Amino acid sequence: MQWVHGFSFVVDTPPTPEATESLLEKVGPIRTTHYGGFYDFIPDLALADTAYTNLALPAHTDTTYFSEPAGLQAFHLLSPHAPPNAKPSDDALGGQSLLVDGFHIASTLKKESPEAYETLRTIQVPWHASGNKGIAIVPDRTYPVIEEDNGELTRVRWNNDDRGILDVFNAERWYSAARKWNEIIRRRSSEYWFQLTPGRVVSKWNKRLWSCMMILMTL
Repeated sequence: MQWVHGFSFVVDTPPTPEATESLLEKVGPIRTTHYGGFYDFIPDLALADTAYTNLALPAHTDTTYFSEPAGLQAFHLLSPHAPPNAKPSDDALGGQSLLVDGFHIASTLKKESPEAYETLRTIQVPWHASGNKGIAIVPDRTYPVIEEDNGELTRVRWNNDDRGILDVFNAERWYSAARKWNEIIRRRSSEYWFQLTPGRVVSKWNKRLWSCMMILMTL
């Protein structure tokens, strides 16, 4: 399903870290990163990354700062309620999630603004990660937002929080193209919203699908 549509759901998964990890190991080996391998969390900013909070994030791809970004990613809402030590105002239903198909966005951009498409395909971006203490990660080289192989779209990288400073000679042209790109991303027709619930795991292809998972978890 991921290869055709970019994402899939697995239902009736026991809402525990152990059951979730066991499910993922049936799909393939779990990749280890600077966050570890498989992990669960509560929204307390312990990982110094807003992705691990209940704050709303715009649609984005993950690990743009890796030479080979994460492929399949899975998310499981273990509990929809805030941790016991949270403020009463934080106890809202978590798991509201957004998916945006980056391949569709790129195709739409190419039709509506070929020049903008070429700009995002050719101008290299210095991606990086430096939010965690003692962590500084950059890929083996700079990469554009839109990646092709022999004319075939193969990957998109889009995450403003991981983007470094652009070359001054290309910045104006790149930002103009990026504004058009971002406008297409934010169209209602580009968004797929759904509610994660305990027992329902979502798996998505990170090189194609961008996600925004607003998640609250307690263990």
